[in-house]
Amino acid sequence: MNSTQSKKLVTFLVVAAALLVLPLILQQGGNAWVRIVDMALLYVLLALGLNIVVGYAGLLDLGYVAFFAVGAYLFALLGSPHLADAFPWIAAQFPNGLHLPIWAIIPAAAALAGFFGVVLGAPTLKLRGDYLAIVTLGFGEIIRVFLNNLDRPINLTNGPKGINQIDSMKFFGFDLGKPHEFFGIEVNSVSMYYYLFLVLVIVSVVICHRLENSRIGRAWMAIREDEIAAKAMGINTRNMKLLAFGMGATFGGVSGSMFAAFQGFVSPESFSLMESVMIVAMVVLGGIGHLPGVILGALLLAALPEVLRHVAGPLQAMTDGRLDSAILRQLLIALAMITIMLMRPRGLWPSAEHGKSLNKVAGKDPIQSINP
Repeated sequence: MNSTQSKKLVTFLVVAAALLVLPLILQQGGNAWVRIVDMALLYVLLALGLNIVVGYAGLLDLGYVAFFAVGAYLFALLGSPHLADAFPWIAAQFPNGLHLPIWAIIPAAAALAGFFGVVLGAPTLKLRGDYLAIVTLGFGEIIRVFLNNLDRPINLTNGPKGINQIDSMKFFGFDLGKPHEFFGIEVNSVSMYYYLFLVLVIVSVVICHRLENSRIGRAWMAIREDEIAAKAMGINTRNMKLLAFGMGATFGGVSGSMFAAFQGFVSPESFSLMESVMIVAMVVLGGIGHLPGVILGALLLAALPEVLRHVAGPLQAMTDGRLDSAILRQLLIALAMITIMLMRPRGLWPSAEHGKSLNKVAGKDPIQSINP
């Protein structure tokens, strides 16, 4: 093993150890800090899924939160007593509610979200740019409006009241919703979910990395760079676009099911347009199409509102309460994002420039290399 490999191994071990002990350290200051990290990891999952659609295939999707909502509500319906309360024929078979195991619910959430992704992608195959953004934005709002109004005449989603009493994650009887003790160290419920979300993030990164270097990933990037040229080279752009929408949506469905189990409650207000905008901002801010950049952007934008919460409070006190702290916090977030994009227009951690190796052919200008 050479020095470079040994340095990489040491770095990997240090980072792994830091990630393992992070929640144990944070929980000493209360569960609030661990919950912030948990939600940040969920946003990383969402950003990785959206990066498939926006970063790899170049399809602007402003309704991605709809797939997040589909996964969350499916888990809530199949993992709570709500359906038994709303439908007598279900109560006759399952008096305490369905409470299906996670091995059935999570694949179902991924499959249903993927189906909705294909449904969204099918009518938008010929749309690009602003038109595609408007259609996907409308799709996201349609899903939210349906969730908000499907409480009558049949109470399917319980409307704006939301669904509560949702089951926590259980693996072979091991309940993540309860604290556990390992080697004399008590690990809280939020810390248990941290490790689950961390494993999902690692698996998602591996999947996205493999997709990026596969034939499918190269086809997506060809469509992103020039769809007409990709079609001329024999790429089935229709199927590739549908696959991108479906694959990205499955990440959103799994993230939604994790969110429902973690919160124990879901309502339509958690899936507003602003959530979609924030997820897109995470991908763009970090670096479109670059996995480390997307992860960095998701972590920063997920943690930034909570950090600025401690700044907005003193600023409000300085103005004798004339400025609302919530509005001031949103203003500070917007200013921070504008500053970052002005200083780093390609993102905080952009990918290498495409075609860099083609710009220099034998030390010549590319035009000169074509026309010597």
